[in-house]
Amino acid sequence: MIADRASRILRSAVTFGLAMAIFPALSGAQNNSSVGMNPRAGNDDPRVGLKGGLYDAGEAASGLQLLVTLPKPAGFAPDSASIAAYDAAPAPPPPPAGTPPPRGPQSGPRANYGGTNSDLAFGGTSLFVGNYNGINFYDISDPAKIKLVTSVVCPGGQGDVSVYGHLLFMSVEAANGRLDCGTQGFPTAAAAPPPPTPPADAAADPEAGPRRPPPPPPSPDRIKGIRIFDITDISQPKQVADVQTCRGSHTHTLVVDPKDKENIYVYISGSAGVRPAEELAGCSGGDPDKDPDTALFTIVVIKVPLAHPELSKVVASPRIFTDPESGKVNGLWKGGNHGEGTQTTSMTRGCHDITVRSDLGLAAGACSGNGILLNISDPVNPVRIDAVTDPNYAFWHSANFSNDGTKVLFTDEWGGGGQPRCRATDPMNWGADAIFHLNKGKLTLASYYKMPAPQTELENCVAHNGSLIPIPGRDVEVQSWYQGGVSIVDFTDAAHPFEVGYFDRGPVDGVKRAMGGQWSTYWYNGFIYGSEIARGVDVFKLVPNKYLTQNEIDAANQVHFGELNVQNQPKISWPANYVVAKAYLDQLARGTSVTPARVAALNAAIAKAEASNSSPKDVAKLRSMAAGLDKDASAAKTPADANRMRALAEILKGSKTTI
Repeated sequence: MIADRASRILRSAVTFGLAMAIFPALSGAQNNSSVGMNPRAGNDDPRVGLKGGLYDAGEAASGLQLLVTLPKPAGFAPDSASIAAYDAAPAPPPPPAGTPPPRGPQSGPRANYGGTNSDLAFGGTSLFVGNYNGINFYDISDPAKIKLVTSVVCPGGQGDVSVYGHLLFMSVEAANGRLDCGTQGFPTAAAAPPPPTPPADAAADPEAGPRRPPPPPPSPDRIKGIRIFDITDISQPKQVADVQTCRGSHTHTLVVDPKDKENIYVYISGSAGVRPAEELAGCSGGDPDKDPDTALFTIVVIKVPLAHPELSKVVASPRIFTDPESGKVNGLWKGGNHGEGTQTTSMTRGCHDITVRSDLGLAAGACSGNGILLNISDPVNPVRIDAVTDPNYAFWHSANFSNDGTKVLFTDEWGGGGQPRCRATDPMNWGADAIFHLNKGKLTLASYYKMPAPQTELENCVAHNGSLIPIPGRDVEVQSWYQGGVSIVDFTDAAHPFEVGYFDRGPVDGVKRAMGGQWSTYWYNGFIYGSEIARGVDVFKLVPNKYLTQNEIDAANQVHFGELNVQNQPKISWPANYVVAKAYLDQLARGTSVTPARVAALNAAIAKAEASNSSPKDVAKLRSMAAGLDKDASAAKTPADANRMRALAEILKGSKTTI
């Protein structure tokens, strides 16, 4: 197995070297001194000062309407008695001035908010919600009446999920993951002697977090990697395969090769410590300078035969962080800060999340200390073509492409997701989105965006998972910010992102700090679904506001996915009809590229054609107006308006059957 692996690594290195000849420019810090960011909201923002509470918190919304919240089911739900005891216990005294806060669990009662809800996947009329305790399956045939179908209790980490046809994939990384999905875990390692007192600079580092406990003893019953379920009968999912990896799977990404109809591929991003070889043969966490087979500084590629998923296996461990000049596999960010006043950025030795665009043959990797771009035309051997760092980023977390593939939005999970990082005192470009132009395989920073409403010390808040809302003519993403709620950002103009809408609650606990908020918030077939860490599942719908019209909402709702895994980002297309045409007109009406009189005339002509069921005379009128739009697009005030004018013209030039 090790010999095969070494051979694969050598092939990847050859491919990587070829790519560097084509794309010679590589990793480097972006010069972002002149890059802007959105402003912070004032204290008059409706989200400021909301009442706390698990199920009775205050709420504020714009552009979003909460339809229903379904609490987590038994086996996953909060323990109200433990929460009450936690709130009633006196708060520990603050540490003496000049000393760091204590690390690790503290004495006294602890609030149990149940299994943490994590990522989402969609298939048909089903919603799959990952959780640290397993997976919950929901029927969303009527989203406003979402109902639980079944639950699979199966611990093993955050439990990210993806779906492809009748197969469901689940990430497993924690040491308690068992092959049989049992909840009993494993015997723990013997207590280690207390570590030596850390040096003063380490002791003063509040970001260092708790020390890792000693690794558990090896066990043949442990799973770290990917579970595969057959969900042909969604009410009775059956586990059909486990694929073991050396570092487990913190997240994973499905990759579809358009040239391969027999298989799909899974990119595994692991962040756990390397397993001992006694538990999984071939695993090593050695220094890459001394151990060429180290499981660090790589991702893992799994091949899944669709007809026989039980034969799924690891087929590659590509060295996508290699320095092309030295050949060292740890060739990207080495960890540390970028100079005075900059962020302390994690070392790049793996990816947290990878988002693929199979139609473009590209992937964007958020890889701890770097954002990277991969060529995935050969999915088994992805090749890095660009890498960027950022002095304002602590931990590159996730990524989304714009629909046309000319922009990438990365997120920074400063504080690891459990800290309050959206306070009025926190920088607006730390723990934020970084929006990049993507041109000819190169990433160039354009701006930052951060949910603008200041949050309290009680609310963990930082940029997290989101998806595109398919509004034609705009790049709009709905995004989770933990207890910062949901924020909808328009990044059509990459240099000037702005907030379109939001939903927020008061803190999960109005007395003491507690973990909660939105983990993932995704658009799917006309509705927006949020996995609320503590409270359950939220279902929203878009509603008009000053930044969003009903025509744009209706046009977005023309898009229908058969299934959706956000990290396998689909190309969005819209029907050429009057609904979409009116959305483009609403957007042109906001700008100055088309006069108000012309917008009104176009709207009137469309209304007349709708009323006459597209009579030949009315269609001819629209086609003549389309010619003028095409001609004038080159003089539009913005590139976005030029694209809208051309797209509108194409619709109006269509035949009766297409408009």
